[in-house]
Amino acid sequence: MGWVWVPTRPVRAFAVVWEEQSPAIHGVRPKPEKVSAPHLSIVVLPFINLSGDPEQEYFVDGVTESLTTDLSRICGAFVIARNTAFTFKGKAVEVRKLGRVLNVRYVLEGSVQRSGNRLRVNVQLVDAETGNHLWAERFDKPIADLFDMQDEIVSRLANALDAELVAAEARRAECSPRPDAMDLVFQGSSWFNKGQTPDCLTRARSFFEKALVLDPENIEAVVGLARVDTSLGASFMTDDYSARLAAAETTIKRVLSLAPNHALAHVTLGFAQIFTKRAAQGIAECQQALALDRNLARAHALIGFAKFFLGRGAETETHINEAFRLSPRDTHAARWMGYVGLAKAQLGADDEAVIWMRRGLDANRNHSFAHFPLGAVLAWVGELDQARATVQAGLALDPSFTICRFRAHVPSDDPIFLAVHERLMRECGWPGVPEG
Repeated sequence: MGWVWVPTRPVRAFAVVWEEQSPAIHGVRPKPEKVSAPHLSIVVLPFINLSGDPEQEYFVDGVTESLTTDLSRICGAFVIARNTAFTFKGKAVEVRKLGRVLNVRYVLEGSVQRSGNRLRVNVQLVDAETGNHLWAERFDKPIADLFDMQDEIVSRLANALDAELVAAEARRAECSPRPDAMDLVFQGSSWFNKGQTPDCLTRARSFFEKALVLDPENIEAVVGLARVDTSLGASFMTDDYSARLAAAETTIKRVLSLAPNHALAHVTLGFAQIFTKRAAQGIAECQQALALDRNLARAHALIGFAKFFLGRGAETETHINEAFRLSPRDTHAARWMGYVGLAKAQLGADDEAVIWMRRGLDANRNHSFAHFPLGAVLAWVGELDQARATVQAGLALDPSFTICRFRAHVPSDDPIFLAVHERLMRECGWPGVPEG
């Protein structure tokens, strides 16, 4: 397998030339012929300072610059360099014309306003081809340390935009008569983000495999396949979980030999290790991922889950809260809340476990395995009717799940972990789940 995407590449910039008395866009030298805009191509326009306070300008510009840098870490992203983007500062811009001139698919606009002791940031993602607004968000917080606030705002925006851009690219690909390999990768990623069920993962795998038919060296498609195998094995959706996890580890190590700075690949390897009795190694891989991409909230969440496997469930919630601080509306938020629920069960806090597990399913019910531990804990607290209904919902998503499958896959030898694992199969177990 060869290189396709190089995570350490510089952000590409365009030259802009102004005419003395022309509108902002008029003076840009267009390309001599139409070239299709690259996938995930975006320009972050300088955020507008609405505070009327020139001293706030450094903070506003800092948000723009940091966001430009952090978006360039998204796998496959093509981000216009800040030097070019800042030539549009303070100028009226027509988005569709800007998109044609810079040859980008998306434009991110924003504003910052300080009022008293509060700071408000508004952002919107615009389709540069149609001018339609795809997504908008507002942050309204009390002012603390401005640099800490800048980091938090940028992290939240980068995580939210990652998911929104993948979804937008997947929608584009659905309308394409001849999708290329990256179109298929985005469609696969979109299905992966929709939920952790056999159906969602089968569809995701199909798109990643089709992408590799078109481009056998597409690293993102290979990472996608490894993620699918890891999820199938870790979420008890298959009886050959060992083979799935081993295949994922082999695949992702090959990716890392070619792209050692691929943060998501490190997380995927960590996930495989955590579910094969190597939680400490998995934590180290997640920490390596965070060294490469500080915004990778799922790495924090996995560290928290690994602590559960190590019998240290009391530490799990802190790590999950950090993941939510960086990405409060993450596509994997349902899984994270389930992690905390399992940790609470390990601590004997059954009522709290129910609350967290229910929150997770309320966030996304397309997570087949999450129904089963919730069903068990509901049975523990005496809510047998709710327990039966919950496990039946899980079986509707994954009819192949059995108690025997869960019993066979024990991802940790820690005695504290083993105690809760046994308890999940004892004390009422899962009413209505086949033994297998």
